Amino acid sequence: MSTLSKPAAGRRVAPARRRTPQPSPNRKHADVAGMLRKAAGTVLVVVFVAPFLYALGTSLRTPEDVAAHPIGFPTHVTFSNFSRVISAMQYPHSVWNTVLITGGACLVVVVLGSMAGYALGLTTRGWSRWTYRLFMAGMAVPLFVFVAPLYLLMRDLNLLGTTQGVILIYAAMNLPVAVFFYTSFVRTIPGALREAAEIDGAGRLRTFFSIYFPLLWPVTATLLLFVTLTVWNDLLVPLIFLQDPGQRTVMVNAYALMDSKIVQPTDLFPAALLGIAPLLVLFALFQRRMVEGMSGGAVKG
Repeated sequence: MSTLSKPAAGRRVAPARRRTPQPSPNRKHADVAGMLRKAAGTVLVVVFVAPFLYALGTSLRTPEDVAAHPIGFPTHVTFSNFSRVISAMQYPHSVWNTVLITGGACLVVVVLGSMAGYALGLTTRGWSRWTYRLFMAGMAVPLFVFVAPLYLLMRDLNLLGTTQGVILIYAAMNLPVAVFFYTSFVRTIPGALREAAEIDGAGRLRTFFSIYFPLLWPVTATLLLFVTLTVWNDLLVPLIFLQDPGQRTVMVNAYALMDSKIVQPTDLFPAALLGIAPLLVLFALFQRRMVEGMSGGAVKG
């Protein structure tokens, strides 16, 4: 007969040793892959941010300091470069001209592109397919091919040297992209919505503005981002078609500061930073809506 023995008083029972879980080979590979991804991401961030930081640091240095040490940190921060460039570029007036041209081009592209995409997306006849192909062919032709005939056309229409003429040129440049975006998106919308609107007595225009156009917001956000970047950063069109210095855009005035014989970094870098500053502010304010719109368009597409 077995008996149970009690542990002696004052005797401590050693706790059972816990085994340290050993990571599996797959877990080790996952950790190594994660570290490599983080290292690659850090390198990419440094590569993309380093030129911006260099331009910002050089903009805050004196010309004598930059001439003595081209690559270095600002020992004496000065904002005189920015004030000088703002005065030379007529910065507020240049920004207003650029905003006016960019906003007008975006408005025309969105209105005409969405209506054309709505019609081409719902029509399956032969002429609609050929019209859609002509728009797609327009995406493959570079602008400089049409510069000479476009210049003559603007002159004959009395639109040469006018803001309206430049807005129409940018609208024509970006309409093929807009038609491609909107037509592809309209074709993914169920036809039951249009049939329900027709049963309720809505015409085509009311169906478009009441039902289809609100649904097109994701692709509109993507298109606005694309057109804004294209128009704002363009130098060729305003340089050729706007001769009046009072109508120049930000990029044209920044380009005017460049000398073919002398490169002055303390003028060039502040001008470049001031040129993109409104875009950075705009995207910082509307980043969330733009990302939501582009994500919605990607999921819908």
